[in-house]
Amino acid sequence: MAVRTVGVEEEFLLVDPATGRPRAVGHAVLATSAAEDAEDDLAAELHREQLETGTKPCHTLDELSAELRSARATAAAAAGDVGVALAPLATSPLAVEPTVSPSRRYEEMARRFGRTVSEQLTCGCHVHVAIDSAEEGVAVLDRIRPWLAPLAALSTNSPFWLGADSGYASFRSQVWQRWPSAGPYGPFGSIERYRAFVDSVLDTGTVLDEGMVYLDARLSRQYPTVEVRVADVCREPDDAVLIAALTRALVQTAVDAWRAGDQPDPVRTEVLRLAAWRAGRSGLEGDLLDPGSWRPTPAAEVVARLVEHVRPALEVAGDVHTVRDLLAAVEARGTGTRRQRKVYAKTGTLAAVVRDATDGTLVH
Repeated sequence: MAVRTVGVEEEFLLVDPATGRPRAVGHAVLATSAAEDAEDDLAAELHREQLETGTKPCHTLDELSAELRSARATAAAAAGDVGVALAPLATSPLAVEPTVSPSRRYEEMARRFGRTVSEQLTCGCHVHVAIDSAEEGVAVLDRIRPWLAPLAALSTNSPFWLGADSGYASFRSQVWQRWPSAGPYGPFGSIERYRAFVDSVLDTGTVLDEGMVYLDARLSRQYPTVEVRVADVCREPDDAVLIAALTRALVQTAVDAWRAGDQPDPVRTEVLRLAAWRAGRSGLEGDLLDPGSWRPTPAAEVVARLVEHVRPALEVAGDVHTVRDLLAAVEARGTGTRRQRKVYAKTGTLAAVVRDATDGTLVH
């Protein structure tokens, strides 16, 4: 069995290295990277205070790890050239009024959605996994739904919002749900029904285009992939590798189930919203909803159940030992949320939280 390729897109804040405040220099960073022939690795985002990187499709986790680190290094160097730092934080700990990037599409989004756009300075991690056909992709979407909340819990990296602790492990996930087209989704059953759903969303005139169908997972418009969009950008590149490995295994597990004639879990979308909320509220520090029972269960047990669910696919890809090591590391040190709160408890300043994310020197 051929191992599917996997790629990752990461979004980052661009911050003042002294104050920690986001700065609206995204296009200046892109101009610098273009002059250095690195423009293919970087992209603008909704706000000028952020930047997106992307890896090429990778076959192995070692290759993906190297790609992620290279992309981060390229972005950090380009940011440094214009006097800012790259911060792997899913929300800004410090209050900020972000600036919409200059494009007709983004300007129309700002006009149509108002305050929702100005509060979307959030950074996610999107994982693309190769599929053989759109029909196969829809079968995947239908079967991975129960496992997206535990996946999100592993990535939590946004406890602070508007200068205060939100009480959430991922407040990015709460802000993101303000888009009318975002979040969990119901089963589709076929590519025809998926396309009919997308057409019906567009026919409402609510969103601008198919790119704004912000489901937790969707068929990519640009690539022959399933795109899973639930994760915060991770502080540690190893955590992004873990999210990607589990996502690829979820996709393969779903395809195997589809080929065997197994039906998707019929769990209602409303229950998935509750599962997503719990994942964003406590991450790995509390209970998650167990997809086996839909009852509150310690996060470690739910994550272990996720790994067991995809173990055959991990074995085929040769990823079992790597995933176990990466998972043990994140469970021991915690996600980015724990790190951020630890730095704040030690220093009492949110600027220190941002600086720690850019240089990793304050807390060991």
